[in-house]
Amino acid sequence: MKTKIFLNLAVKDLKKSIAFFTQLGFSFNEKFTNEKGTCLEIGENINAMLLVEEFYQTFTKKQICDTATSSEVLISISIESREKVDQIMDKAINAGGTEYVETKDYGWMYQRTFLDIDGHHWEVFYMDENNIPNNPE
Repeated sequence: MKTKIFLNLAVKDLKKSIAFFTQLGFSFNEKFTNEKGTCLEIGENINAMLLVEEFYQTFTKKQICDTATSSEVLISISIESREKVDQIMDKAINAGGTEYVETKDYGWMYQRTFLDIDGHHWEVFYMDENNIPNNPE
């Protein structure tokens, strides 16, 4: 098995989270799906395990982050075009997400940010690697 990344995120309502990410166009790995969690496929080797809070809590002695007041992680994913970034954002907002930070356009990078229905922070961006300045901001 190639190295893969599996982010683990606590969710309040698994069915609502699945519906949210389905509306954004993501798919799920059914091999890793049951009533306690699902495997959101972000990329070829990048996944997010969406785990109901009670199940998530079995993996840690720490309290689950209150995403309304604290940041646990910034999830950033690259998208193939500026237009696709806007499409993902529109879908996220229509599915119940919240636009969180103003759009950032650096010319060589275009970035938008939303919070999913559980308050997790997602940044979607397009980057033109051929035009990255020597000292990017």
